[in-house]
Amino acid sequence: MPLQNRMQPDGDIVANSSRGTLFGNRGGRIHDGDTKTLHSTKRWTSRQWICCVLDFKDRQRELMSSNSYTELFFLDEVTALAAGHRPCFECRRKAAVAYGEAWKLGVGLEKRPSAPEMDRILHDQRLANRKPQTHQREWRALPDGAMIIAHDDWIAKFQGEALLWSFEGYCKAPQAFAPQPQNLVDCLTPPATLTALENGYQPLWHPSAYLV
Repeated sequence: MPLQNRMQPDGDIVANSSRGTLFGNRGGRIHDGDTKTLHSTKRWTSRQWICCVLDFKDRQRELMSSNSYTELFFLDEVTALAAGHRPCFECRRKAAVAYGEAWKLGVGLEKRPSAPEMDRILHDQRLANRKPQTHQREWRALPDGAMIIAHDDWIAKFQGEALLWSFEGYCKAPQAFAPQPQNLVDCLTPPATLTALENGYQPLWHPSAYLV
């Protein structure tokens, strides 16, 4: 049976056997090391929700061990950003700096915000009563890399087009699911991350997005 460590765009953590292209954590251990199952309600230990590369300095890990943080896996960075994560400053430093610089540009700061500053703002924006927080935007106003909820599915905006998300990758959204430009949509991606996307941050996409 697959472990409960795959992330949906809404931030829910489920068991799924498909493999992601990035992994990350939410600040520490939220699982039982003996059973390798998540605690009944605990879903983070701090505001530091990050996304990381799968391979870094040849490090080897036993997944969900008793002395490890909980490894969480994402289809791609677009999924991670929608769930409220940000790039890691250790294994993805170049991406993390670019994300922070785009954030700075978007809100008119004099210097790039620190990781704790970004984490505090993201934490306020990604949750409402411990559940994913959405905000309404016009579809045409969303940048590429934004993720929305539509018809109980998740749709990402890629090169202006609507792509339907799944654990295996993306496909073209059915016509009935694709928002019209003026439509108000429920956006999952936090406003601060939308600002970074609007100001030049380029997230990593699953290869399937380029094949649609």
